[in-house]
Amino acid sequence: MTPTSPPPAPLATVTDTGTDAVSDTDSAATPAGRRRHAVVGAGHRSQMYIDAIVGEHAEVAELVAWCEPNPARAAYYDAHVGAQLPRYQPDALEQMIAEQQVERVVVATPDHTHADVVSRALDAGADVVLEKPLTIDAAGCRRITEAVARTGRDVVMTFNYRYSPRNSALREVIAAGVIGDVTSVHFEWALDTVHGADYFRRWHRDKSKSGGLLVHKSSHHFDLVNWWLDDVPTRVFASGGLRFYGDENARARSLGPRPTRGTGAVGDPFALDLRADSRLAALYLDAEEHDGYLRDQDVFGPGITIEDNMSVLVDYRRGATLTYSLNAHSPWEGYRVTVNGTAGRAELEVVERGAVQPDADGNAVLDPSATPDRVDEGPRPHGERLLVQRHWAQAYEHPIPRGRGSHGGGDAILLADVFRGGQDDPLGRAAGYLDGVRAAAVGIAGNQSMASGLPVLLADLDLGVDLGGA
Repeated sequence: MTPTSPPPAPLATVTDTGTDAVSDTDSAATPAGRRRHAVVGAGHRSQMYIDAIVGEHAEVAELVAWCEPNPARAAYYDAHVGAQLPRYQPDALEQMIAEQQVERVVVATPDHTHADVVSRALDAGADVVLEKPLTIDAAGCRRITEAVARTGRDVVMTFNYRYSPRNSALREVIAAGVIGDVTSVHFEWALDTVHGADYFRRWHRDKSKSGGLLVHKSSHHFDLVNWWLDDVPTRVFASGGLRFYGDENARARSLGPRPTRGTGAVGDPFALDLRADSRLAALYLDAEEHDGYLRDQDVFGPGITIEDNMSVLVDYRRGATLTYSLNAHSPWEGYRVTVNGTAGRAELEVVERGAVQPDADGNAVLDPSATPDRVDEGPRPHGERLLVQRHWAQAYEHPIPRGRGSHGGGDAILLADVFRGGQDDPLGRAAGYLDGVRAAAVGIAGNQSMASGLPVLLADLDLGVDLGGA
């Protein structure tokens, strides 16, 4: 499988299995070769998996039920797939798996629920496809690893950035030994004032629900480094704080009175008006009456407990050191990675949005990496470059296969791997629960280090499994 994205296929129509929670499972049997899937958590992110199941991968997968507490969201996806699927509440997860003969659940719920949902699904007899991060704390890691050991069932982590051609290209360079043995990595990630701000509007702003950006967002990045190096993190030291968003910072900068939410706000570049996006309006604005969740809270309001500036130092088992930084209020979005080795150096630079430029109505694309066709071409143009330079030689540009689609072309390849699998991949991009533990562990340790001011040994976290795989 080459590191390029396959072209998208049109959506297929799901067979209507009715609206009742209990159905005739004999009559709803899946044709041979198609695995029965249910989606747990029908929010914005779940649509990627839903479209894959009922579209390009419909010949190997079938969507049979929703596990979603908000009826407006379930109704939105019923309309989207053209069928009324059985709906279940979260406390009926096991009932859904049994009654609908679910073989696999796709979990796209808030991060703090992952350990409960995943372990219960495994115990009920289903495999799991899980949106990152694995979970938000060491107790959650233990619960999942114990469930995997107890049931022998499969957990697939959807680390889509592994599949982006640019990141795959860097893995190839390192694995081929072009720059020798890796001694250090510097990784800087910049989230801009639209995408970065969005984490401070949603449930992610509450660290007890997301683990903060070091877990929710950075687990992607820590997984990349673990995978690039084919190594295991051992020690973490971190520093960070809430220095831009939040009510205290707003008062310090004399920002004045602010609306409590973005919908209806006028002339505020930090406000998100849910009415401007029909999908966000249907999934959240129209769903508020059922659960009270506000998707568009003020990023300078009270109650934010996550950091917006973070720096992390990570030691690896074979001797390399990672220096990592994340900023969530940059004027541009993208990342820079420098990998130093005993024989040279590799440098990857990616610009996902060179500047935040709202349209005439004051709106901007929330996630530029997920919407690659909406880019600017200013002095910092959208693009990517991988430079490699061996000692005593000139630098050269290593080719990056052209990716198509969201997240650098990674999503489509990931989905093919998730739903079809079994393909020979020398890059080893498919990720399991242990990869999820390794990535989350760095963020979990980073949170502990920020709280204590001391370095944290990952072996002391009691994660329920040896990170080395023993």
